Amino acid sequence: MHIPDGFLDTKMWVGMGGISSAFVTVAARKANKQISEKQIPLLGVMAAFVFAAQLFNFPVGGGTSGHFMGATLIAILLGPWASVLIMTTVLTVQCLVFQDGGLTALGANIFNMGIVGGFFGYYVNTAIQLLVRNKKGIFIGGFTAAWCSIVLSAVCCAIELGMSGTFPLKIVVPAMAGIHVVIGIGEGLITVATLSLLLRVRPDLLHVQKI
Repeated sequence: MHIPDGFLDTKMWVGMGGISSAFVTVAARKANKQISEKQIPLLGVMAAFVFAAQLFNFPVGGGTSGHFMGATLIAILLGPWASVLIMTTVLTVQCLVFQDGGLTALGANIFNMGIVGGFFGYYVNTAIQLLVRNKKGIFIGGFTAAWCSIVLSAVCCAIELGMSGTFPLKIVVPAMAGIHVVIGIGEGLITVATLSLLLRVRPDLLHVQKI
């Protein structure tokens, strides 16, 4: 899902860069007010965890593979604004150090994976936990939110590529959505496994963060 350089036209990557910059600016202010000193170490831990987890790909089929995104997991634990900050840090390091995603496409990648992934996952999880209580709600909410967020992020990526003229919309949207429906299962399982571990060792972290 990391878009490389040259895949977006100028209007698209400039526009997405502007939108993401605005979100990151607001996220920095929000996190500064909402994140307590006790949660600051968790920010670093989650950034390191997501960065490491994204290095490992799992096979999907047909010669393709997927990897953990992590935006929803961060949003569940720390809120969507913190998710934007952490995902921005992870994606920037991947871009500049590992050439995973293009520099001109960084704004689009942050929007797709950090903003859409974090906020959509947050709201889906919140809605499900309001309907389903206790452990069942945590696990159902975590899996569903993670799956939905990665599929929507992929669709946003496909739309950007289609509107840039890189691929026809009628081809790239179904292709990206179809493969990420499967990848989303892996995302959901990893999210649930992490939440299950935290439920045993740090249950105090598993409450829905306010925006």
